Amino acid sequence: MMPDLQEIVHYSLHFLFIGLIAYLYDRNNWLKYWLILALTMLVDLDHLLATPIFDPERCGIGFHPLHSELAITMYVLGMIFLKHKILRLIFIGLFFHMLTDFIDCIWTFSECAPCMQDISF
Repeated sequence: MMPDLQEIVHYSLHFLFIGLIAYLYDRNNWLKYWLILALTMLVDLDHLLATPIFDPERCGIGFHPLHSELAITMYVLGMIFLKHKILRLIFIGLFFHMLTDFIDCIWTFSECAPCMQDISF
């Protein structure tokens, strides 16, 4: 089965676009920083707490604990106020992950209006 455009955009943002973020963050160490940003994908481990683990019509933002409004607020604060270069990059990666997932939610809801009634944010 061929992936649809939404899946291509979603995973390109998660894995390819972070290369641009890493390059802009530090051109000399972009590969190291890409790897750190890619490791922020581990935030999706909170999906294992959901039943079912994957639901294509569910928005993870506001549903999963590490995708909650409180968690996103912490990611923004860490991104803004932390001075440590690696820690700041991790929070940038976590926030960008949430932004990517939010774009996916908007896309899903544009094609599935009833799905919107289940959203918690």
